[in-house]
Amino acid sequence: MTGELRNLADVVHRAAGVSPDKPALVSAGGSVSWAELDDRVDRVAAGLLSRGHVAGERIGVLLTNSIEFAVAYFGVLRAGLVALPLNTAYTEAELAYQLADAGASLVVAAPDLVERVDGPPVLVTGSAEWDALLSGPAGPVQPSRGGEDLAVLLYTAGTTGRPKGAMLSHRALLANLDQLAAIRPAVVAPDDTVLLVLPLFHVYGLNAGLGMTAYAAATGLLAERFDPVETLALVRDHGVSNIIGAPPMFIAWSMLPELADSLTTLRLAVSGAAPLPPAVLSEMLGVTGQPVFEGYGLTETAPVLTTTLCSDVAKPGSIGRPIPGVELRLLDDTGDEVDDDDPGEIAVRGANLFSGYWPDGHDGPDGAGWFRTGDVAYADEEGDLFLVDRLRELILVSGFNVYPREVEDVIAQHPDVAEVAVLGVAHPYTGETVRALVVPRPGTAPTAESIIEHAAARLARFKCPTSVEFVTELPHSVAGKVAKGKLRRS
Repeated sequence: MTGELRNLADVVHRAAGVSPDKPALVSAGGSVSWAELDDRVDRVAAGLLSRGHVAGERIGVLLTNSIEFAVAYFGVLRAGLVALPLNTAYTEAELAYQLADAGASLVVAAPDLVERVDGPPVLVTGSAEWDALLSGPAGPVQPSRGGEDLAVLLYTAGTTGRPKGAMLSHRALLANLDQLAAIRPAVVAPDDTVLLVLPLFHVYGLNAGLGMTAYAAATGLLAERFDPVETLALVRDHGVSNIIGAPPMFIAWSMLPELADSLTTLRLAVSGAAPLPPAVLSEMLGVTGQPVFEGYGLTETAPVLTTTLCSDVAKPGSIGRPIPGVELRLLDDTGDEVDDDDPGEIAVRGANLFSGYWPDGHDGPDGAGWFRTGDVAYADEEGDLFLVDRLRELILVSGFNVYPREVEDVIAQHPDVAEVAVLGVAHPYTGETVRALVVPRPGTAPTAESIIEHAAARLARFKCPTSVEFVTELPHSVAGKVAKGKLRRS
């Protein structure tokens, strides 16, 4: 379906041609039709080019879920620039690292987030400068870049402990939309009203949510943050038919008495980023008469790789089967495919794969197009996949990557800490949470509260430990590294 599309922002232009008057995005502050959104995207693209920005420059987008986010994001892409979505929960230091590493030349930011930006110039939404952009020449702007050109730079945890930028081309992002569109029942249909509460700076909300909404010319209902009661009321009041969510949402909703009355218009619900507890899956099935379909993906794969929508039955705990256009293998330590029922590292190939990590494309797919994910799974006799472990030490908190090394480096700066190890532990709402094991310096008596406050001043809240245990020593390997395998077994 995207054969005529080369630049990701073309999905907005096509939606405007198909359904110009249909509401594209609805938020607490108003709504915009597809024709209006396309016009604003054109004006922002033209305005950015008139300011002297040239193709390939990285433009930061520091905005919550809003119409302005979509306008800025698609406007950057249509101008031939590279979008750099930024986590609105990040501290000034965390943002500074990403902006510097990416070499961002501008940041489009909300008024209440401007103070966190240190470095490049800032274009503030709602300002006179922003309004002038939206009232400027409309174009139309013909995108100068697409296909294999870099479209989006999304930072994800790296093996060094520092986030690294996954390079997503227009080809990769459009391919994943094509792949999702081939699934039946449709992931997003033209008549759907889609709840867009997952953060748009995260690849899941960005492409599987906003991208698919534009691809299908559906209507997106924006929510800036997830509040169980408020978002469930939005679902009811706006007749939401499609929910693209994550486990913490369904877990919280399952505890509300008004759940059944609020989901009468629901056609499809999908969940990703972390496993959904079977009890919650059962509750949703009992209330709606249909399962919550679970899936699996990565930032590096734009993002969806598998879903239970492609299975014969949505089995509890399963991540389903590969979506159309994605090849998947389970490999052993030698790179050979594992025997039936044995766990193996997931390796994938498809047009939706990234182009490697910024800036030179290192550690991307191999010469044959295969990418090893670092995740371990097994397939049952029907071919349905089940995640069992991660080769990497990433901690997934509500689907967001937390790298232990980054948290350890921060806690180690506390004056009363001699040594620290950080682990991910199971959590009923967020999938995992961060636990810190701390060896105090001799003669000191730090408290858990002081360690957590120290981390909170330097890290995004979701990266901070929620529990701290003080120990006299940590186990070490013969090479001197903390033996985390022993800690996990203790």
